[in-house]
Amino acid sequence: MDSLADANHTAVTEFILLGLTEEPTLQIILFMVILCIYLVTVSGNLSTIILIRIASQLHHPMYFFLSHLALADIGYSSSVTPNMLVNFLVERNTISYLGCAIQLGSAVFFGTVECFLLAAMAYDRFVAICSPLLYSTKMSMQVCVQLFCVAYVGGFLNASSFTISFFSLSFCGPNQVNHFFCDFAPLVKLSCSDVSIPAVVPSFSAGSIIVVTVFVIAVSYIYILITILKMRSTEGRYKAFSTCTSHLTAVTLFYGTITFIYVMPKSSYSTDQNKIVSVFYMVVIPMLNPLIYSLRNNEIKGALKRQLGRKRFS
Repeated sequence: MDSLADANHTAVTEFILLGLTEEPTLQIILFMVILCIYLVTVSGNLSTIILIRIASQLHHPMYFFLSHLALADIGYSSSVTPNMLVNFLVERNTISYLGCAIQLGSAVFFGTVECFLLAAMAYDRFVAICSPLLYSTKMSMQVCVQLFCVAYVGGFLNASSFTISFFSLSFCGPNQVNHFFCDFAPLVKLSCSDVSIPAVVPSFSAGSIIVVTVFVIAVSYIYILITILKMRSTEGRYKAFSTCTSHLTAVTLFYGTITFIYVMPKSSYSTDQNKIVSVFYMVVIPMLNPLIYSLRNNEIKGALKRQLGRKRFS
């Protein structure tokens, strides 16, 4: 283990990521699977962003947020997946002290942005269904930009709380992180300094964001459900509900896995289960989001067909 003497009295200059498995055959299989998932993630989300930019019928607040959700998914997956792929191919899965901080901060940043964007999209559906006549006013471009800024500022502040807490920790013993990326919880376990404040601050920050965004989503959908139930037309109910199914699916997948990791008691699941769930919400879900929206959203499917039709006949 390397050592250095700095202001934080940190004795560790690199960490060893234990990864998902030490079985060579399984590592090769996982490399191929995760590489394919990552390529689909990047191409699918980039295609979503490009389609929304070039299709005039998709120039609405809902798709403005969806394009930034796709961008956040690319960033979220890219913060851990390339490094994880490299680690499948090398014997010593190491990451530098600074690299660990950057990976932690970027993962938290894009994950937080995704939370805020999902909440903004829920509010957008609430306004569209519950106050359709005021939609253009309540969801003007100025409001969209304000919500967009809140998402990115919130992501920056939450990421800052994690990275500052990380730099306040001292590491002078074991440097093996029992995970496939620099997650904060296993890093705290390796610290040889007092972790009471460094552990509480990011937990409070992340917990507050999850509570606020879940509250916004829950209240929005309670009002949406009440409004849909009051509709007399069955066709109107179906049309209103169909505009929410994609978002509800994305919310359920994302917050369901986050709840498993951060809310359930640690004694109720093993470290290996934690890793598997982390792979799902950091690697798989960013791939699923564009598929969910493209398969269940008629406007996106229609816009895609028009663009493909134009290219075919141009």
